[in-house]
Amino acid sequence: MPTIRLVDITKKFGKGSIAVNHLNLEIKDGDFVSLLGPSGCGKTTTLRMIAGLETPSEGEIYIDDQLVFSDAKGVNVSPDKRNVGFLFQNYALWPHMTVYKNISFGLENMKWPKEKIDARVKEICQTMRIEEYIQRYPSELSGGQQQRVAIARTLAPNPRVLLMDEPLSNLDAKLRNDMRAELKRLHMATGATFVYVTHDQSEAMTLSSKVCLIKEGVLQQYCPPLALYGEPANLFCADFMGNPTMNFIPCQGVKKDQAVELTCRHFSVLFTPNQPLTLPAEGDYVLGVRPEFVKVKGDEGIEGTVISSLPSGMETTLSLAVKDITLSAVAFGSVDFAMDSVIHFGFEGDRYILFDAQSTENLGLGSLQILN
Repeated sequence: MPTIRLVDITKKFGKGSIAVNHLNLEIKDGDFVSLLGPSGCGKTTTLRMIAGLETPSEGEIYIDDQLVFSDAKGVNVSPDKRNVGFLFQNYALWPHMTVYKNISFGLENMKWPKEKIDARVKEICQTMRIEEYIQRYPSELSGGQQQRVAIARTLAPNPRVLLMDEPLSNLDAKLRNDMRAELKRLHMATGATFVYVTHDQSEAMTLSSKVCLIKEGVLQQYCPPLALYGEPANLFCADFMGNPTMNFIPCQGVKKDQAVELTCRHFSVLFTPNQPLTLPAEGDYVLGVRPEFVKVKGDEGIEGTVISSLPSGMETTLSLAVKDITLSAVAFGSVDFAMDSVIHFGFEGDRYILFDAQSTENLGLGSLQILN
């Protein structure tokens, strides 16, 4: 059964500001769902409405099939009765309390027996690998250790749902990567439902079982991260996911039987869809090409000039100029390319995306053949 269900949820601030606009979302038991989007898109507001820290303007929220909010029915269950844990961006640890006391404090307020508190604190410290720090104070811990204590404190009452608002944003890059792996391990170990707010698409890609991508309070796409990367619903989704980002090439198309001949200013390609498409005889399109699908070749294909080459050991990210069109490419392996050198490239595979230039919607995936 679904753990969390949002039905037509809207949140308005004042008269003209809509933070969340008629959001419908179903988060199943045991999922790791990331609420993803640019700053101000409504993801934190959505998280706070699930927790009960923010009151929706309209709609209904269910947790474990229990109605916890409904504006029409006058229901608004308080945060402490929703059986959710909330992990804030700042760790909010009590500086004058040891790790043990920080974790046990909430359990004491819930009137747990002392023996049960002691057993639970030791158990959760072992799960979070912080047993050796149990008598230390927060000031004696590193950022990553403080983060683990904050997670342990949130998990101590055994909440069915853990809500996290950009909990790794204050950590350095290496520690953030380490904590991502820790969170993924923790999700598997606890079996709890995780709802995670982030603006970092790589974080959402690596952690989530599903990603909810939001733009200006409106849900754009809700699916597994690899589906969002490979089959984005529109240009916004395609542009937001991936680093380096997808290449977008404006073009005019003429239908040729089941294929479309695309004229992209300085070259032409034949787009053959993987599934039959219903398209007009002529139209304006945007061709979406992931950088890893731009294949550097010998003396064949489209000619381009290297305007930047960024080797990282495992791969090299290239910027290529085809007259006034700039394309990103990824060459795998320990290679480098001289600035202003001329290379040729082509297209391989069948994961290229045809977008409608007017609606920006994804029309379908297909393969490319260079015509000239």
